[in-house]
Amino acid sequence: MRLSSLLGPDIRQVLKEDPEQLRVLLDELHPEDLADIVSELEPEEAAELLARVPARDAAPIFERLEEHEQEEIASEMPPESVAHIASEMEADDRADLLNALSEEFGEQVLENLKRVDPEAAEEVREIESWPDHSAGRLMNPKFVAVSPGMRVEEALAAIRSHARGNNEFIYTAYALEGDRLVGVISVRDLILAEPRDRLSPHLRRNLISVLPTDDQEEVARKMAKYDLNAIPVMDHRGEILGIVTIDDALDVLTAEQTEDVQRLAGIEPLDMPYFKTGFLEFIRKRGVWLVALFLGEFFTQTALRHYDPVFEAVKGATYYIPLLISAGGNSGSQSSTLIIRGMAVGEIRLQDWWRILIRELAMGTVLGAILGAIGFVRVMMYHDQTVGFALTIALTLIAICVTGCTLGAMIPMFLKRLGLDPATSSTPFIASLVDVVGIIVFVQIAKVVLAKVIAGAGAHAWYGSAGLLPFWT
Repeated sequence: MRLSSLLGPDIRQVLKEDPEQLRVLLDELHPEDLADIVSELEPEEAAELLARVPARDAAPIFERLEEHEQEEIASEMPPESVAHIASEMEADDRADLLNALSEEFGEQVLENLKRVDPEAAEEVREIESWPDHSAGRLMNPKFVAVSPGMRVEEALAAIRSHARGNNEFIYTAYALEGDRLVGVISVRDLILAEPRDRLSPHLRRNLISVLPTDDQEEVARKMAKYDLNAIPVMDHRGEILGIVTIDDALDVLTAEQTEDVQRLAGIEPLDMPYFKTGFLEFIRKRGVWLVALFLGEFFTQTALRHYDPVFEAVKGATYYIPLLISAGGNSGSQSSTLIIRGMAVGEIRLQDWWRILIRELAMGTVLGAILGAIGFVRVMMYHDQTVGFALTIALTLIAICVTGCTLGAMIPMFLKRLGLDPATSSTPFIASLVDVVGIIVFVQIAKVVLAKVIAGAGAHAWYGSAGLLPFWT
């Protein structure tokens, strides 16, 4: 059970009866738990609570709230109160807060922030100058700067001085010559080094950094790859602009993965949590995809009607259509999920497409052969079915699995090449596409294997004149 569910009613009661006791209660709780409690309160109650807490204590609570919660609560507070809280927040979180507010209210808060802390207001302007979802939007322009010629004890003193005015965790000190970054050293290495040693021999000079225009997902991926707690943001001249810390990288990965999962399910990504999303908003975000997929299935129905004489000629063929197209949809969904996930974590690159194509062709063939063998046995269990029809089902399963695997793997890569989100090729979309292809494949194989049966039923003239081939092409 969340702590907010237990303490939320008590917080409300304290607010009403003895507001001065509130600070005593809040001193005992972690900011993350406080943020949970605040998010459970009504916006006006949350605003009243934060108004009774010093701005320095309110800032870490506010930082941990979702953007829509920040907007709702801030709108119940005077702009100057919000400015005081924002001045105590880290620069990147401060910029996110102002970005979440309405344009008019955000300008009022920014004007008050200029009076409260001009430097903080300038940091917001600097961060907002970079594109959305870029490293520049994530970075904190405040970091521990040291000189390579410093002694270890002097560097530790610089870290203590920096820590007194910042809530951000400190992992690393950055050695600068002018504005250029020449090396980094972790706090751990500083503690282990002799106090009178010079920093220069202890610096790590093979720098891992990002540009301010790099995509935030790439930044988070690089931090995960190199196991970094913080990464410097540098321009093309080697000058450091700020740092991105691990807590921001984790938030990015969580948000990106949530968005990909929703897209894979055929849902337009939600802007707010499930219970905060309005009913009509759900209808819009889910309905658009459902209608699109439903219209796509019209092609399945059209294919079935077009080939109706073949299904009438081959006894029992219709019974196996769901089995066949589901095998293709399932294999395609598996492949698309693997490829989308592989691209998301950097395991798969666009230039790997030909290797993936070969692997998926091979896997589709083997998986199709396994399903085909099972399908063959299943058909032969019925005494009124022939070996020819069982072979048709088996060959169709192989062909459909190969088709499903290759389409499921190649479509996400094709979308990525076009600059689109690969997750847009959701599993329902792949399944719908393979449904149509599966029916066409089945009829084409039946046309070859069961040609005599179809001709004997009087269908020969039909597909010669009406034409299976025109639909196929």
